[in-house]
Amino acid sequence: MSRHVSRHRSPREARGSIRNRRATFPVLAAGAVAVLLLVVWVAMDFPPLSSGGADSKARSGDPGSSATPGAPAAPSPSSSPAASPPSSSSPPAASPAADPDQLLSEQLAPILAATTASLSVAVLDMEDGDGADYGVQAGKKTYDTASIVKVDILAALLLKAQDQGRVLTAQEKSYATSMIKVSDNASADALWQAIGGADGLDAANERLGLTSTTGGSGPLWGLTQSTAADQIALLSAVFGADSGSPLGAGSQTYIQGLMGGIAAGQEWGVSAAGVVTGLKNGWLARSATGLWDINSIGRIVADGHGYLVAVLSSGSVSKEAGISLVEKAAKTAVAVSASGDDGDTEDAGGAGGR
Repeated sequence: MSRHVSRHRSPREARGSIRNRRATFPVLAAGAVAVLLLVVWVAMDFPPLSSGGADSKARSGDPGSSATPGAPAAPSPSSSPAASPPSSSSPPAASPAADPDQLLSEQLAPILAATTASLSVAVLDMEDGDGADYGVQAGKKTYDTASIVKVDILAALLLKAQDQGRVLTAQEKSYATSMIKVSDNASADALWQAIGGADGLDAANERLGLTSTTGGSGPLWGLTQSTAADQIALLSAVFGADSGSPLGAGSQTYIQGLMGGIAAGQEWGVSAAGVVTGLKNGWLARSATGLWDINSIGRIVADGHGYLVAVLSSGSVSKEAGISLVEKAAKTAVAVSASGDDGDTEDAGGAGGR
């Protein structure tokens, strides 16, 4: 017997079908409203819808839009050269090199602040030619040389002998040895006369490259006026290895030998800055003031470099104070140059107060 299957839906199925039909009506109504709005929009001739902002409105040529195009968008920081951060691989900008004269002046400032004396200081690195100079400009202020002028006197004597095509006499050599090694004033008197006094010294200095040095008047060789920079020029003529010096090789060797054998008790001065290979000091108490002129010139070696150093001073309250001042200045001068790589009272000479 076959089973009869009823075609009537259950009350639950019927209620579900009704809910489905009811949900369809709002969707159809919403669609109809949208179509109606679109028809009204077209009929009213509104501008077309766009998502392009002010720029797309300007590009459209729509007469209803502003005649002034929209402002272009600001460039992004990443695309602007001015706003781009510097590359980490780019080398840092080079800082300007420090001026050696200014650096020397700055380093000497605390030394000078502790004294009423004045200084003229110069240094030259013989390896690379770098140097520094402190003091008033040449021609505006000079210093009494005292006995450092004895090197200048000997250089003038040797130039004179070279011009005459001869070597020094035994007497001249004896005077030269005493004048340089023990700073004998009587020997300096004799050789001062031999070179023609101040005129002979000035003529020799013109050849040696000293431009701000003037021989002392009459017999007063110790009151010759000079600067530290001029003393470096003199030392360059004595110790320079090139052919630019007017002194012949034999004359250079002779002066170097004497300056390398200074008597015991006179080894102070620029020698404090390194191992000394040539030295001459001068000291003079001025009778009018009781203050001291303390000077030192020479060649020293420090950290494998040869340096020419000259320190001239005036106005120290004692010889000892002047020596201390000169030695501090010499050390400072050599340190500055290297960084860019880093006895008894003596007369001035001559009769009548030297």
